[in-house]
Amino acid sequence: MNELKPSLGLMCANCGAELKGEFCHACGQSIKSVIKPVSHMLEDAGDLFFHLDERIVHTLPPLYTKPGFLTLEYFAGRRVRYIAPFRLMFVFCLLAFFFVHLAISDTRIGGADGKPAASDDIAAIRQATTPERVRELYEEQHRDLTEAMEAPGLPAAAKPGLDAARDLVRESANRRLAELKAEPIAADPAEDGGTGENPSGKVRRHNSWFSQPTVVDIAWLPDAVTRRLAVGIAHMKANIVQMQAGGPQKEEALRRVIEGFFSVIPQTLLVMIPVFALILKLFYAFRRRLYMEHVIVALHSHAFLFISLLGLMILAFAKEAIRPHAPFAASVISLVQAAMWVWMPIYLLLMQKRVYRQGWPMTLLKYWLIGSVYFWLVLFALSVAALIAAAH
Repeated sequence: MNELKPSLGLMCANCGAELKGEFCHACGQSIKSVIKPVSHMLEDAGDLFFHLDERIVHTLPPLYTKPGFLTLEYFAGRRVRYIAPFRLMFVFCLLAFFFVHLAISDTRIGGADGKPAASDDIAAIRQATTPERVRELYEEQHRDLTEAMEAPGLPAAAKPGLDAARDLVRESANRRLAELKAEPIAADPAEDGGTGENPSGKVRRHNSWFSQPTVVDIAWLPDAVTRRLAVGIAHMKANIVQMQAGGPQKEEALRRVIEGFFSVIPQTLLVMIPVFALILKLFYAFRRRLYMEHVIVALHSHAFLFISLLGLMILAFAKEAIRPHAPFAASVISLVQAAMWVWMPIYLLLMQKRVYRQGWPMTLLKYWLIGSVYFWLVLFALSVAALIAAAH
């Protein structure tokens, strides 16, 4: 092999070594200057994010149509022409759930009347830095909730929820005042008339979990963590009572929980990638493959699923847009979507067969077992994500 010629006799600006290519062989610094026009900087940003070059053409078609091909290419050491597995999976994970979020979420911001919802009220109180600001926020929110309860035409089922939300706001204000070493806010006797009943005519349940102060006391956790847990539980209470109230409050609480759910799904699935790789490692312990090889299999498998989900969402948007104008084309899109759903499990089975090279009976058995174990683990992880979203 011929030795690379020096790059016009240039020297590395970082270490002074003689340059023999696009990068310094001593320290690795590129010969390209970072001082460049904005247009070039935008091109570099796109390349850094997704390597927007011929690697897309080399990566996406085989990833979707040739099960196991990219994984085997990586195992063979042929990697430069393809997008890195983690970047591929991560980008399409974000894109896929962004479109899913658009498809199922309500984009309306704030409550039904444009005012913050109860959990947003609690968050504002928690961020207040002076007792005066805490009391000011409490008075505003207490007044808004009271006016909402007294509004004509309010369904009777909504009043207990608003009343519980008012209790939660006062509880949060008193907790913040205690942190600021200030006097707490006393309950208004007029709210229960000294009879144990609230204005809605319902008996106030003082022993209810929703009306009791939220206290998290775990000795081995730092105070900051226990406070954050208490705030999260208070948010969860506010969301639950709003859902029980029905009407606009329920709609707003559901919107908030959905947004919180989709904000934690990418992190949840990132945690599941090494878990899936560990499952593969256990089921293929005698194949003598390194754990990182199973991680590559997991990354490519999930990247395929996210690309499929993204394609299904885009087709769903297209179908809804053209259905009134071209019903036949919408029917064709429905057939394509059905074929994509069928292709997903077949692809994963073929990928497992080609990568691990076992006979069909053993491959089918392990495919079913791995799928069952991973399904329940994902279901558990999504349940945890839902709880986190409810405390959003």
